[in-house]
Amino acid sequence: MKKLVLLLLLPLGLSAQKQVGGSCECCEAIYQRMPATLSWETRISDKDEEGEPMEITGIIYQKDGKTPAPNVILYVYHTDAKGNYSRGTGDACAKRHGKLRGWMQTDHMGRYKFVSIRPASYPNATIPAHIHPTIKEPNKNEYYIDEYRFEGDRFLTKEEIARDENRGGSGLIKLIKNDKGIWIGKRDIILGKNIPNY
Repeated sequence: MKKLVLLLLLPLGLSAQKQVGGSCECCEAIYQRMPATLSWETRISDKDEEGEPMEITGIIYQKDGKTPAPNVILYVYHTDAKGNYSRGTGDACAKRHGKLRGWMQTDHMGRYKFVSIRPASYPNATIPAHIHPTIKEPNKNEYYIDEYRFEGDRFLTKEEIARDENRGGSGLIKLIKNDKGIWIGKRDIILGKNIPNY
């Protein structure tokens, strides 16, 4: 099965890829149940998913921070409105990531967009709410970048922010609720920024 997945991913630059980013726990989940066709935008949560609706957009740039990067896969996953990774299916890592997971492939302008619900912090913990992202660009292996985290989170302390590695640029975003009750946020990503061995 793994050989079949690798053959299917050859057009994405999986052959002769450069190894970057260091160790990455469960980054292989990006390939587990990945749709055959990807768009630059996706819906992660069902419309009836409990929680506050959220929409995140951004542009992924080449290392220069100016040139849009097309054909980059962005995989994200996050907790539900109760802070759990609920009812995941598939291989071990996909199950661990839960059902609120999705994939985008940037268009020629480097754009991506995902619609979901605002994640909650883990129950009985003081870890800020967050969204886990993994990047797969042509001719490089998959690697993680800093989590999306939200300004104003009660658990997001100065010490917590100071520990950020700024992989891909800052993951700290400001969410603003629009007149339709949707939390809107924006995060641009710079490929290779603070990524080891890039």
